[in-house]
Amino acid sequence: QVQLVESGGGLVQPGASLRLSCAASGITFGINAMGWYRQAPGKQRELVARITRGGTTYYEYSVKDRFTTSQHNAKNTVSLQMNSLRPEAAALYYCNAVNLTDDNYWGQGTQVTVSS
Repeated sequence: QVQLVESGGGLVQPGASLRLSCAASGITFGINAMGWYRQAPGKQRELVARITRGGTTYYEYSVKDRFTTSQHNAKNTVSLQMNSLRPEAAALYYCNAVNLTDDNYWGQGTQVTVSS
């Protein structure tokens, strides 16, 4: 089992920056990739960014060049640096981890609100 705990959400104005962090614990040696999903009210959960153990990253088109995901601390922590935030980025952000057998693990989510 893998436990994921997110932190760093909050209320910011449009154009501001925010950094989310996710700490993984438990049986982490089998984690193959970690990522960030978000879900806004009335919308489906969508993948925002992902990073593999090898460091390969993927970004959803609308956040490319503004969001950066990185892994730290023996690769058991990932962060999502979000710059130039837009109102449409407001959502509940979930940390996700996938292991070598494609089991998915989820955090509880952290709320990001972008409003003036």
